[in-house]
Amino acid sequence: MNKSIKNVLNELLVDTFNEILTIEQMALKSGRLNDLSATEIHTIEAIGMYIPRAMSEVANDLGITVGTLSTAINNLVKKGYVERKRDEKDRRVVKITLTKKGKLAYRVHEKFHSDMIKETIKGLSEEEEKVLAGALGKLNEFFKIKYNIKKR
Repeated sequence: MNKSIKNVLNELLVDTFNEILTIEQMALKSGRLNDLSATEIHTIEAIGMYIPRAMSEVANDLGITVGTLSTAINNLVKKGYVERKRDEKDRRVVKITLTKKGKLAYRVHEKFHSDMIKETIKGLSEEEEKVLAGALGKLNEFFKIKYNIKKR
């Protein structure tokens, strides 16, 4: 691969990553979820819609400590997006779940991503979609291996 293609790919990757983060934050601030940060919406996403989860599970999925997650959960509880519940079988274990407001935030964020993907592949042939997915999959796998990131 020649140097100019490497430079173009580097610029595209960096710009795309930064733009996705910026657009996501702008979408949050301009919509119904204007009291959430991108980090908080990703915490909501990691908690999930239906099954109460232990703090350690969610922290592991996000690649953060339980202490860091506790701070985020405290804020999300205050804002009404998350609630804590003691496990019925083991009262020492605290599970976290989304409230109705949290589930709405989850669905709104999910739609944002769905719309982003639809726009990304609009106008691509099925073959081009496969090539794009394959290339992004290889890039994703590289980062997970290189930086020892656990798979979600």
